[in-house]
Amino acid sequence: MNTEDANESTGRSGSNGVSVSTTLSVVVAAIAVLLGFLILRDVNRDHNNSSAPVVTEAPVVDPTGESSVAPAETTTLPRSGFKVMVANASGITGSAGQMSTALQSEQFIVTQPINADVTYGKQSVTVVFYVPGYETGATAVAEILGGVQIQPVATPAPVEGGSLGEAQVLIMLGTDLAGKLLPGALPAAPVDTTTTTVAPA
Repeated sequence: MNTEDANESTGRSGSNGVSVSTTLSVVVAAIAVLLGFLILRDVNRDHNNSSAPVVTEAPVVDPTGESSVAPAETTTLPRSGFKVMVANASGITGSAGQMSTALQSEQFIVTQPINADVTYGKQSVTVVFYVPGYETGATAVAEILGGVQIQPVATPAPVEGGSLGEAQVLIMLGTDLAGKLLPGALPAAPVDTTTTTVAPA
């Protein structure tokens, strides 16, 4: 082997060594960038998860004895701590008494029913009035009535005698709800799951 052959062979191995080390360093750099990206992504995910609100859940035990988890949050408005008076503004005899009985069955505290003042006139739409400070009670009553309008009561109140007595919430019963069931107390309509089979032609 002459000197030229030795130099040529050394040059080839040297250039191969450079290209291998260059390729290796590019691969190592790419892996480092990928690992850095993955680590940052996990750090950001942990940070986002730690700032998310925590929902507390309470176990619910069904009649079979098995427990399941349900959200503890409820939106039920209180039905006590205030008294409700039903005033008949519908002109339908006995409707205020029927409404009072229906509200009592839903755990509301109800005073003696009364008629609307003659100057108030016959109403087609039920409205719930409240004494200042009892808006939550009025909202609970309006909800059981199917979401009727609520507003502060005037002085004197639009009932016979102009006084609510011990009541803080007043229902001016219109013809829309007179003699009817409480819309907010009705169970949801069952979903029809029957299927229709069509015979092939």
